[in-house]
Amino acid sequence: MRYRPLGSSDLTVSTIALGSWLTYSGGVEKSRSIACVREALDQGITLIDTANVYGRGASESLLGEALAGVPRDRYVLATKLYFPMSDTDRGLSRAQVFKQIDASLARLRTDHIDLYQCHRYDADTPLQETMEALTEVVRQGKARWIGFSEWPADRIRAALALPGVAKFVSSQPQYSLLWREPEREVIPLCAANGVSQIVWSPLAQGVLTGKYPPGAVPPKDSRAADPAMGAYLRREWLARSTLEAVQRLRALAEANGCTAAQLALAWVLRQPNVAAAIVGATRPEQVAANARAADLDLPAEVIEEAGRIVQPPSPWSPSVLLNRVRRKLRV
Repeated sequence: MRYRPLGSSDLTVSTIALGSWLTYSGGVEKSRSIACVREALDQGITLIDTANVYGRGASESLLGEALAGVPRDRYVLATKLYFPMSDTDRGLSRAQVFKQIDASLARLRTDHIDLYQCHRYDADTPLQETMEALTEVVRQGKARWIGFSEWPADRIRAALALPGVAKFVSSQPQYSLLWREPEREVIPLCAANGVSQIVWSPLAQGVLTGKYPPGAVPPKDSRAADPAMGAYLRREWLARSTLEAVQRLRALAEANGCTAAQLALAWVLRQPNVAAAIVGATRPEQVAANARAADLDLPAEVIEEAGRIVQPPSPWSPSVLLNRVRRKLRV
């Protein structure tokens, strides 16, 4: 395992992080979930990422149980707030920041969060109010550092410009061979301001592993075939042309002694502003395989070739446009 500093903080994190979005909030059986967490620690993974909304507290509770008895300095614990926890509890107001961090601490069975993140931007709460509340929980010792996920660039700039408040040290965007939007504004802005990326879905929710054969029905045990876990999967990533490109990526990976997943993770980690790539896992052996990506020393030309082989679908392609309509109509 390799480690990188997290922005301007004093935290150092493993370049592969363990995520818990769809897996440890009910998607994976409890004992297997705990086994995955323990395997992550054995592999040298230190960054563990969750959110209060994952299973409405279920993921945090699972992690609290899995990490019980583990020395607190062995891992860096990151969680988030913003999305609804009830009909009345949501957003980034002062009251919600104070309420949600206490609830997360209780579920996680710890006295502090290493990285407390705003899961999205809250347009209904003044930015000053949110940042002052986050600053207060840092002063209280309940959170060591703060970050955000999927904030627009103008809101990032505004937050960084506020005087007298805690500064963000991390950004959590979606980023992969199939989704490169952060390269436009977010990564350059963050790199210039001491903010690192902790990226989610670096394997495009499993598509970049090569497990989906072009033109075939998705395997029964895959995320795409699961009504719950596959609900957020971009269907354009399952287009034949994309899956054929992924198979070429797989061949390139095998020729260089690694898996398609490991090569896709190495491509993300080539970016110096990326401190860590968050991966989910349903089995301990998946954790171990993903962790090995941190130690890859692939030639630059192989990484570049991976980026040429797999390209994000054009926003104007028929499959993308059709899926946009479906999402808008909630078909």
